[in-house]
Amino acid sequence: MYHSHQGQRTHGRTFNRSRFDNRGGGFNRNRSRGNSHGKQNRAETIHHSKFINKSEGPIENEVYVPKHAFADFAIDERIKANIAKKGYTTPTPIQDQSITHILEGRDIVGIANTGTGKTGAFLIPLLDKVAKGHDERVLIMVPTRELAIQIEEEYKGFSHGSGLRSVCAVGGMNITPQIRALKAQPYFVIGTPGRLKDLMERRALDLSQFRTVVLDEADRMLDMGFIADMRFILSQMPEERHTLFFSATLSPEIDRLIGDFLNDPVRVSVKMRDTSKDVDQDIVKLQRGEDKIARLAELLRDPEFKKVIIFGRTKYGVEKLSKALNKYGFNSVSIHGNKSHAQRQKALQDFKSERAPIMIATDVAARGLDIPKVSHVINFDQPNTYDDYVHRIGRTGRAGERGKALTFVE
Repeated sequence: MYHSHQGQRTHGRTFNRSRFDNRGGGFNRNRSRGNSHGKQNRAETIHHSKFINKSEGPIENEVYVPKHAFADFAIDERIKANIAKKGYTTPTPIQDQSITHILEGRDIVGIANTGTGKTGAFLIPLLDKVAKGHDERVLIMVPTRELAIQIEEEYKGFSHGSGLRSVCAVGGMNITPQIRALKAQPYFVIGTPGRLKDLMERRALDLSQFRTVVLDEADRMLDMGFIADMRFILSQMPEERHTLFFSATLSPEIDRLIGDFLNDPVRVSVKMRDTSKDVDQDIVKLQRGEDKIARLAELLRDPEFKKVIIFGRTKYGVEKLSKALNKYGFNSVSIHGNKSHAQRQKALQDFKSERAPIMIATDVAARGLDIPKVSHVINFDQPNTYDDYVHRIGRTGRAGERGKALTFVE
């Protein structure tokens, strides 16, 4: 536990022949709509003990030994070259266990924590499928604009130098360029349910020729109230299709969706535990009458807080906290649903580049974002649910790095 006593704290330092040609490929860097979260407004009661868990560190007998190297997969050599350019040689567990099945055309249910390489697990084999196939087109449906843009960034790396065009069909920005891009018949459409449905209703998107669909973070889409849109969108696709389904959790509702949407799927689960063994979790206990923001500022002055995401519950509270920390002399940015696309993009880039080493966010940033080397996640406001907590702290301790998560309690 972090204690406040004359500026001291009692704690230890605890701290992954095809259609390729030389053309660009028309990458559109658009966004999805904000975080109209469908969950309850009232927070569930989470016992403080759930926020405390010492990281285990590396354990030799838990090291995953993949069955494949990327060089072993039967994929186009130019895709392999792009993978190598990104510095990848060994697949993550979800990639190792999924790619071969996807290449064989099997439906997949992938259960994995965030930060496990899910995006590469489906993009790599589907790029190969489109490169080798005849008139193959792929729909990738995700819950948030941030995740959509991140997937397109990954797509750009894996498909570098190809003519396999993509479009990001998302809300929060002008729909006209998206309609124009769709007229070019892109091979990959990455979008959020609301904007995809809007484009379909405008007759700008015809899914009758899309025989492959990826539902990424399906549990999040369910939580956000997108189930009716998801069902409508899939109903407009051919019944005989290739469906890839990824989720961090497996609930009765998710099982029903799997039964409705997939055909004899291969199940791949690499979810070992709710929270990463590489994240040291603790609480910050506030004393009666203690100034919460002043206490936060005291923590942030410690040099070990190098790159920090702070979560608040409301858009107003996040903005207020960012301004308060800036007055304390910290360089922080904020991201929430009231920010424009351009403002959110700039905040993310400033944080990723460490021009601003502190990002304050609502839960819109809790899933999907892959920001390297986040040293700390701080829950300034407690999350609504434990599932939200898991995804918040999943922003640190990624790709073999060590991280720390702190939660303020009173």
